[in-house]
Amino acid sequence: VWPSCGPFLSNLFLLQGPREEILYLPCIYRNTGILKPDYLATVDVDPKSPTYCQVIHRLPMPNLRDELHHSGWNACSSCFDDASKKRNFLILPSLISSRIYVVDVGTNPRAPKIHKMVEPIELYWKCGLANPHTSHCLGSGQIMISCMGDPSGNGKGGFVLLDGETFEVIGNWEHQGEAVPFGYDFWYQPRHNVMISTEWGAPKALVNGFNPAHVQEGLYGSALNIWDWTTHKKLQRLDLGEEGAIPLEVRFLHDPSAAEGYVGCALNSTVFRFYKTEGDWAAEKVISIPSKKVEGWMLPEMPSLITDILISLDDRYLYFSNWLHGDIRQYDITDRRNPRLVGQVFLGGSIVRDGPIRVLEDPENQQQPRPCIIKGKRIPGSPQMLQLSLDGRRLYVTTSLYSGWDKQFYPDMIREGSVMMQIDVDTVDGGLTLNEDFLVDFGKEPDGPVLAHELRYPGGDCTSDIWL
Repeated sequence: VWPSCGPFLSNLFLLQGPREEILYLPCIYRNTGILKPDYLATVDVDPKSPTYCQVIHRLPMPNLRDELHHSGWNACSSCFDDASKKRNFLILPSLISSRIYVVDVGTNPRAPKIHKMVEPIELYWKCGLANPHTSHCLGSGQIMISCMGDPSGNGKGGFVLLDGETFEVIGNWEHQGEAVPFGYDFWYQPRHNVMISTEWGAPKALVNGFNPAHVQEGLYGSALNIWDWTTHKKLQRLDLGEEGAIPLEVRFLHDPSAAEGYVGCALNSTVFRFYKTEGDWAAEKVISIPSKKVEGWMLPEMPSLITDILISLDDRYLYFSNWLHGDIRQYDITDRRNPRLVGQVFLGGSIVRDGPIRVLEDPENQQQPRPCIIKGKRIPGSPQMLQLSLDGRRLYVTTSLYSGWDKQFYPDMIREGSVMMQIDVDTVDGGLTLNEDFLVDFGKEPDGPVLAHELRYPGGDCTSDIWL
């Protein structure tokens, strides 16, 4: 029996929700050499459908070089007790152009259409912000979007508020003068009156690729920023140090009473657990993926580069992708302080055994993996964005990180397009197995190879919804 709480379910009810039938993915042409607009793809993932594993609709944006990236909803489980709220608009911020598109997915979920466009000057003039990244809906009905920069491309971590009905820019969430040096992702937990935001880097430093010298120059972040959810005051800057450089995706446990979660730190490939103490918040490193000594690469040591991370709806498993090494890992986090590796699968990456890079020394003593071949196609790039089915049994994966970095690290993916894959998950004992019958090849799109990024289900998922 579904609870009578508007269109939204608790995390444990959602766990028993219907199987996903379609997925939405932003597809990016910026940096590919193809002068076409980015678009929102609708992909059929229903095995019973005649169009299974196919792009069934494409919604092009009305501009070029936006760099669509992540997406969020106009309403989600934070509005669970409001029957008037519907999850019918997808919010699509553009990372580089700073436009925000509002897409109607309610009228016809299989053929979305553009409802509204928020122009960059709205963010520039009303908020002094640019480069919007993560979008979350709030219990108030408003929409909150984290930003990474100021209008000149310098680092600036602030937050834009949109009206949930008109989608007009209201202004900043944070108090004037309280923006932090860098922005990226955020997650809030009202029961503990807290919001935590993370830090990537200055947009003009990362826009065309990664330069290690920029880290030394202070153009990348290394801290969690702790905010008072009610007063919007900045409470604490929790510096994770060199080991925690470039903290990206932040995930609270889904249980709304839990005062802890995890953040993936890209540069030195660590996962930190953050948690509430008597008076403030603290963090401890709980996972570390060692770099491999290599030859034939840009540096003598190759980090794994943890990029996306997510937590299953029952808070039992943590997943993350190692975008340079090329594997996805599954950890049992029942013991929150001591995650236990229970699953791993390689799906491409930079160290495939027939590639140009040779591993000289690996602290984990793993063999260089074979290239990943699905349905006769050698997979370019490496696993990156993740989305888990509600029941936890299927993990969907795409290979594009961000067009400027894709071009630098995986030029073959620019030429051939990204892909979407599916992993079968053992939810009892742990374990990951590639589904060799599933492939969506974005190299075969009508306007040429494209870079598909984040994955969303129409009914919400474990990276879009926050429970109160």
